Amino acid sequence: MADNPGSSGGRRPSASIMRRSSTDPAHGGDGEGRATAPRTSVRFSEDLDRATASNAAGQRPVTPNLTLDTTLQTTIVPPRPSNDAARLTPGGNPGGAASPTSPRVRDRGYSLRRTLFNRGINSQSGHGSAEVVEAGSSSEPGGGSRRLKEGKKRGSSIMVSPVVEDDLNITAAASLAGPTEPVSRKSSDKKTFGTASLPNYDSWAKKATKDNIVVRSVKGVYKNQFKPLFEPKPIPPSVDGRHIELDASRKKPLIDERTGQEYTGNTIRSSRYTLWNFVPRQVFFQFSKLANFYFLLISILQMIPGLSTTGNFTTIIPLMVFVCISMAKEGYDDVRRYKLDQVENNKKALVLHAYRFVGEDSLVTSDKTTNGGFTSKGKFGLPSTSVPKSRAASATDNQSITSSADAIKHWADLSWKDVKVGDIVKLGRDDPVPADMVILFSDGPNGIAYIETMALDGETNLKSKQAPPSLAKRCKTIEEIAACRALIVVEDPNLDLYNFDGRVTVAGETMPLTTNEILYRGSTLRNTTTCIGMIINTGEECKIRMNANKNPRTKAPAMQTISNKIVLMLVIFVILLALFCTIAYQIWSVNVEDKSWYLGHAHVPFSQIIIGFIILYNTLIPLSLYVSLEIIKVGQLLLMSDIDMYDPVSDTPMVCNTTTILENLGQVDYIFSDKTGTLTDNIMKFRKLSVAGYAWLHDIDLQKEAADRQKLNEANAEAETCTTKKKGKGKAVTKTFAKKPRKSTSHSITETTMGSEIQTPASIRRSGSLWKSTARPTKAQPEFRTEELLQYMQHKPHSIFTKKAKFFLLSLALCHTCLPEVQENGDIEFQAASPDELALVKAAQELGFLVIDRPAKSITLTYPGGADSEPVTETYDVLDVIEFSSKRKRMSIVVRFPNSKICILCKGADSAILPRLKLASLAMEKASEVGRRDSKRKSMEADRALRRMSEHTSGSPRASFSRASMSLSRPSISRKSIGQGRPSMASARLQPIRDELDNWLHQREHDVEMATEDQDLAAYQSPRASMGRFSFASTDKRNSFQELDFDDFVDDSVVLDDAAVFGRCFQHMNDFASEGLRTLLFGHRFIDEQEYDGWKKIYLDATTSLVDRQNLIEKAGEMIEQNFDLSGATAIEDKLQKGVPETIDKLRRASIKIWMLTGDKRETAINIAQSARLAKSYSEIIILDHTTGEVEQRMATALLDISKGSIAHSVIVVDGQTLSEIDANDTLALLFFDLAVLADSVICCRASPSQKAALVKKIRTKINKSITLAIGDGANDIAMIQEAHVGIGISGKEGLQAARISDYSIAQFRFLQRLLFVHGRWNYVRTGKYILATFWKELLFYTIQAVYQKWAGYTGTSLYESTSLTVFNTLFTSLPVIFLGIFDQDLEKATLLAVPELYVQGQRNEGFNIKKYMSWMFMAASGCMIIFFTMFGLFGEARFTRDNNLFSMGQLCFSAAVVFINIKLLILEMHNKTYISAIGWILSVGGWFMWNILLSFAFKPRSSKTYPLYPVANGFLVHWGRNLLWWLVLFLTLASLILLELGISSIRKAFWPTDTEIFQELQKDKIIKRRFEETVRAEEEGREVEMGSDVKTSLEAAREGEIQELLDRPRAVMDGSADLVKSPVETEPQAQVQRSGSGHLTRRKFSTDVQNIEEFEMVSTSKAGNVPPKMRHSIDIAEVMGRRI
Repeated sequence: MADNPGSSGGRRPSASIMRRSSTDPAHGGDGEGRATAPRTSVRFSEDLDRATASNAAGQRPVTPNLTLDTTLQTTIVPPRPSNDAARLTPGGNPGGAASPTSPRVRDRGYSLRRTLFNRGINSQSGHGSAEVVEAGSSSEPGGGSRRLKEGKKRGSSIMVSPVVEDDLNITAAASLAGPTEPVSRKSSDKKTFGTASLPNYDSWAKKATKDNIVVRSVKGVYKNQFKPLFEPKPIPPSVDGRHIELDASRKKPLIDERTGQEYTGNTIRSSRYTLWNFVPRQVFFQFSKLANFYFLLISILQMIPGLSTTGNFTTIIPLMVFVCISMAKEGYDDVRRYKLDQVENNKKALVLHAYRFVGEDSLVTSDKTTNGGFTSKGKFGLPSTSVPKSRAASATDNQSITSSADAIKHWADLSWKDVKVGDIVKLGRDDPVPADMVILFSDGPNGIAYIETMALDGETNLKSKQAPPSLAKRCKTIEEIAACRALIVVEDPNLDLYNFDGRVTVAGETMPLTTNEILYRGSTLRNTTTCIGMIINTGEECKIRMNANKNPRTKAPAMQTISNKIVLMLVIFVILLALFCTIAYQIWSVNVEDKSWYLGHAHVPFSQIIIGFIILYNTLIPLSLYVSLEIIKVGQLLLMSDIDMYDPVSDTPMVCNTTTILENLGQVDYIFSDKTGTLTDNIMKFRKLSVAGYAWLHDIDLQKEAADRQKLNEANAEAETCTTKKKGKGKAVTKTFAKKPRKSTSHSITETTMGSEIQTPASIRRSGSLWKSTARPTKAQPEFRTEELLQYMQHKPHSIFTKKAKFFLLSLALCHTCLPEVQENGDIEFQAASPDELALVKAAQELGFLVIDRPAKSITLTYPGGADSEPVTETYDVLDVIEFSSKRKRMSIVVRFPNSKICILCKGADSAILPRLKLASLAMEKASEVGRRDSKRKSMEADRALRRMSEHTSGSPRASFSRASMSLSRPSISRKSIGQGRPSMASARLQPIRDELDNWLHQREHDVEMATEDQDLAAYQSPRASMGRFSFASTDKRNSFQELDFDDFVDDSVVLDDAAVFGRCFQHMNDFASEGLRTLLFGHRFIDEQEYDGWKKIYLDATTSLVDRQNLIEKAGEMIEQNFDLSGATAIEDKLQKGVPETIDKLRRASIKIWMLTGDKRETAINIAQSARLAKSYSEIIILDHTTGEVEQRMATALLDISKGSIAHSVIVVDGQTLSEIDANDTLALLFFDLAVLADSVICCRASPSQKAALVKKIRTKINKSITLAIGDGANDIAMIQEAHVGIGISGKEGLQAARISDYSIAQFRFLQRLLFVHGRWNYVRTGKYILATFWKELLFYTIQAVYQKWAGYTGTSLYESTSLTVFNTLFTSLPVIFLGIFDQDLEKATLLAVPELYVQGQRNEGFNIKKYMSWMFMAASGCMIIFFTMFGLFGEARFTRDNNLFSMGQLCFSAAVVFINIKLLILEMHNKTYISAIGWILSVGGWFMWNILLSFAFKPRSSKTYPLYPVANGFLVHWGRNLLWWLVLFLTLASLILLELGISSIRKAFWPTDTEIFQELQKDKIIKRRFEETVRAEEEGREVEMGSDVKTSLEAAREGEIQELLDRPRAVMDGSADLVKSPVETEPQAQVQRSGSGHLTRRKFSTDVQNIEEFEMVSTSKAGNVPPKMRHSIDIAEVMGRRI
């Protein structure tokens, strides 16, 4: 390493520059003259960019107590006592030049060693030595290594001298205070913003958030007394960090000084329970259901002898059975999670053992002759085998074992769970990192290991990591690793993924450890053959696991809250009813019982009778409620196995890991989504380019995919035809999936060397583009394709445009850092640190400029030589590469062309390239013009969106489209009418409704978008188009490119006009960005040898500088990156998963707010938000950035604007650092969440996993009655998935970590539509109906008992016979509620998907609430009154009946209740009535009467003369069963009940219909139903749909043929003034263009017959005047034909 003075054999610079870390002793060492040599003392611990965060969020328990001192020191630093505070070094020069402090945002691409010298000490003496010393406790007096102080919880003391940064609040007085006055770290941690500018809001917020004294005391007691009982005891911080010795021969495990035991094992646990806490947590969870707790109390009372009239154990036994079943189900779900954890824990890793064998099967030997114990086969010693790469990396041919006298060195193949702290692990290419580790060696270029951290922070760019130089030079071979001894000191385990503090000491040389040398668990090794590291954190102490939720909560359905309220109401009702009956009994006892001689000594005490009544009426709260609920949830789970949620590419179905919260899927209000792998596909595609003022579309990949699909469809059609004839259609579908080819990501050299060889299949060539912008799907694509660009370049190779285009393509192939690799099959694949660069290089390859080799200092590529010549192969010398950084926002490469010319090629963001152009002022002017036009367009779109929002203020679909029909015009003449054929009278009445609904749906399905202005469109046109010869914007079909006139193709006058090129290029870039593409601007400049030689010296000095290296490199780059000529612009598509934009649109229509939480950069997050339509083209993007210091003002202003309704669409963008500072202030936190709730979308970038979980928890707990859903696919998403009400994992490219612990797992984001809108809503409605129906039937049935008590003296005598009463819920009324809860579908699938606005029913709790419960209970009370009094009045008091005893009356009420319950639930309430409803009705009602027959046979008549209370024997067969009056009363009772139900339902639907009921009627219309179905199909196929545009039946096709014959008949020539009607056969699609001006042609669309033929009526307005054509929805074909003849 150039920045490591000790990296070259211990040789020191001539100036005796000494470098020492915070762990070095203050004195001692080897070197003479240290006491006299002047040196600069740099005391260093942590980045100052964390100053704000640590003060705001509390200091982390791992901040070392170090100081930073940049003053000159002429004396030896004396040893300090261990408890001394940091002091300024005496003898310094306080008046010297100020040194800048670290920027607030760490540039994570550079190591801390570079940041160490980024303190501006270049103004100090160049011969001073840099010394890193510790301000805390010193080492032992013997001068041993000083330990890293871990005092972050108790506040660190950091001194910075001299001071220049005001934002760190370090004053100059601090540097002059003397060596005995330490500067407090707290003073330097002042936040950049606060609430001082919002005093009124601050005072109000403090009052609003202030708890009363009772709440505070309760919280305090819980926090201090109860919370520690349920959570593991926190481990205290270590004294000075975790000390780990590098020792491959270690036999005993290391001891954690914090606990005195071994370090935590490397096992992870995502299951919610352990063997110890499962039973207590589940018992608490089960009895948190109020009904269960109620039944527990009832069962306790019931077991008291003498109180219960229904037995002692009839409640406790079924209750315990049910609770055990529920607990077993939860346990089963958790066991599955445990088994999935074991899959990860049992993954294999190679661990270096230098002391023993571990067996033949796990021994991987090494060869002494290899580098670092790696084999000689393959590049970097990797063999080419099919075994896992981690094992193959160590396999050898001779299986020799490196041995010594006292040790055997080998790589042991161990499970991840057996890896321990201090173990040395070897990774192969594409191997995951088993635990947090420090790099010891990497065989990559310059010792670099490329790491993919997608699962950690969501970033797709690879990160470069390097071993500390002191370790890298000592760990090159396995023998060196075994012999090396080093002390590594690291911070205690913590949550911070973006910072790391530590040090390594080897042979007295100490160097700092930062994130640049650390690999975290969850990362993957890429583009590097081998990497060796030592484990520092394991298992749950790894960074990624520290960010996970250690104690995931037990999730419960939201309906349970309402159920508990209803149960509480019923408990109160039961108590009141029991109290009423008890008081009534006392009154009856006085009036009747005491006067009746036969009731003597029968009086029951008050306490016993009230408890008896409570036990009698406890069945009003059915125990079967939860038993049957578990059954219906299992049934709902089985029905969720939807083929439409199956992904055939990955062979992944939807997986449900729990059935507890199925109904929550229908009530989601907020969705928190990860970005990488969840919304995006992790694939970058080059899509567009702009060169010399002309834009081109690159869709070669799409054309190949379309051709492959076409071939596959043809093959499938043939296969389906054959298999249908032989084996049936089902197997043909299976064969279709089997034949689907996999996509190839590589390209052959011979296939793409010549750009002219790229031919588009004729079958898919068309005038329109195959590519459609996801951000603006309706935007036209006026660009020509890039293959046509290549043909033009071949046809006119010497034109000016061709030269510019060729040079631009050459720039794509040269300006990158990708490395080509030739595969065994001859294909070339590229290894790149950035997917953007990979996309550019592959695009250059597809366009003929193919990089075939890249040695250390050159690039060899081939490109087309001409129309008939062979490809040209050239080698370009790479002189220098100035790499990309987030600060520079550009990268440059200096190359020497084959003609010896030197050129610098630069690419970067437009903001970085524009000021560096040769004509920068002109470029800025043109860019401003484009920006003004874009702002005007956005303003107009926002105004239109606000107007539309005002028309759709109500969330009700019915109210919305009804209001739209009154305020908006009918469908315009450019759209089809929805009528078909000659309508019937019913169809004519429905026609306005269809038009109205179609218009409303069309507005909802299409966002506001202004037409493209002429100035914008001119950027795509040739100036000669006005002459009528050719236009870029033309959409005419062209069968072959050769038909075009090349002279009109490109105008050289535009190419040579810099102003025109700038204007067009910037317009193109603006359009590219609005389409959701990532743009880059390219520039170049040729430089002479003399200029380059002078700059090279400066650049070389910068790259080898030990002081402020990165800053010097950037300054050197600024010198040469000037006066660029504009080469062109590119647009790269970060491909979204299929259906993501459409899904987000529908989720927004369903009133679901979507937050995107990602660890990626802000610019990338905003770009993805635009392409995914989270942010619209006219959105107001509110960026909250702590570095601006105006966060509170920005939030307050945005809150006011959104509240006033002046913003059409708002998107809040906040980064993790700003969010941590906001959370530290209660007022700002309240302000932020007030703003976030009102905003349409929120984007949180650079967010850690713990911050994601905290955001989800805040919304879940702060916003009342909101249901949150978190979805992600990586390990960094686990915490938020566990925190949300509903957690969904995507089995994506980041692994299965999220899918393993989630509640539900899907393969694609688009499946959320069906999961929420269809199955979630169905489950919500079904469960709500089930609960309501269960309570309804219990109240209906058992309230009859209470009414009857008046005629039984309130003695508790039952109206029903006890045997039948026992099986009432089990046999006769269980199927109706179960079938209703499993099979009911209130709306069809297509309706719910086409109208997502219907989803709001669950969000508003309209399907199940207290109001609805009370209405059902009113109907139950009314029903019970009708049943009892009809029975009692018509049958009980009838004088002519033969049998009106208690049993017959009770059975009459029983029969009426059973039959009516089945009729209501299976016929009246179930919308989709199928054979299942009939089966349930027959089984329940038929089973009841069969039960009566069985009772008649089972009971025998009593021989005694006593009259039985319930004469069951022969009761149905002989007595009341043969009584016609009994059956007549039953019929009248049922008729009355049904009439009451239908009457009230009809009145309610007529005057107060719900959205569901309206759409139930609408979907009965065939045309509307077909419109819904076509909408769903059209979305999958990516096309538009309108009402009535459907596939024709055979009858419709026949009628179409008849009408076509009429249309084809010859007709007389009409007068010029007559209207001219052309058939579709005569009208070309290209002619369907409206033109403005006098004498223009207008068109009218109308449908004719059932076949819905679209005809265009071309009306000449030049003679007939400017009278607008009449608008008709439908027209009779006879009328059309009559006008023609």
